Amino acid sequence: MTDITLLDGGLGQELVHRTPHAPTSLWSTQVMIDHPGLVEAVHRDFFDAGATIATANTYTVHADRLIDTRFADQQEPLIAAALNAALSARHAPNHRVAGSIGPLIASFRPDTHPDLPTAVPLYADLAKRLAPSVDLIICETVASLMHAEAVLAGARQTNLPVWLSVTLDDEDGRKLRSGEQVSTLAHLMPDAWLANCSVPEAMSAGLDVLATFGKPYGAYANGFTEITKDFLKAKATVDALSARKDITPETYADTVLQWVDQGATIVGGCCEIGPNHIREIARRLNAAGHAIV
Repeated sequence: MTDITLLDGGLGQELVHRTPHAPTSLWSTQVMIDHPGLVEAVHRDFFDAGATIATANTYTVHADRLIDTRFADQQEPLIAAALNAALSARHAPNHRVAGSIGPLIASFRPDTHPDLPTAVPLYADLAKRLAPSVDLIICETVASLMHAEAVLAGARQTNLPVWLSVTLDDEDGRKLRSGEQVSTLAHLMPDAWLANCSVPEAMSAGLDVLATFGKPYGAYANGFTEITKDFLKAKATVDALSARKDITPETYADTVLQWVDQGATIVGGCCEIGPNHIREIARRLNAAGHAIV
């Protein structure tokens, strides 16, 4: 049938669920210091479930996100810890590691994103730090055209494949969270297009647009009820969000298989999508005759 790349699920939320502490604005970064070995264990669980890519825990290790935290001078060791955790979890020939580059300043806030002259060097710096250790770079939760242009220009300063993943309006998947049409990105040339951290119901419309861009494409949705206004505050934590009860491994796999029917060849999960969801997706893909690569 079709070769499908199966991404992992939501690393940050899985870490929250496995620790007793209340989350902070840098919960997934802090856990590498407070609970050594836990990130590697989560990566391994996703690989065991059938994922072929581990997305390294580097989403929030931008220097600007570490300012005014106890990690302000620890960017380099945090990057190293995240990469070592993902690399150590690999245990099959087809296991790969993607270096994650999240948004500068805050997620879901295109209004706070720096201008291109400011942003491009910052994205390039992180991409170059990740490049020696990873198989590809994935630019995640891209919320606007300017964000897309900046992060792609920065990541392209390496020789690695670059995947660009946009976050869609939860009510209209043809739009980015900035309100701009997804179609405005068509002139950009990443190696693959994805949509992430939006509700599953928004993805189908977004995939219809991404399908016209001439590159491999796919999606990995979140399991939140909504991205609330409280979450958009500076240094927000996931306490402001709630998980949907209807997104079970079975129902999520139903949706993912629909994306595959639309032509998606890269699928997985974002926040609140755990190893059991990925395991069910892998089972369903195999049962349908697809090859997970």
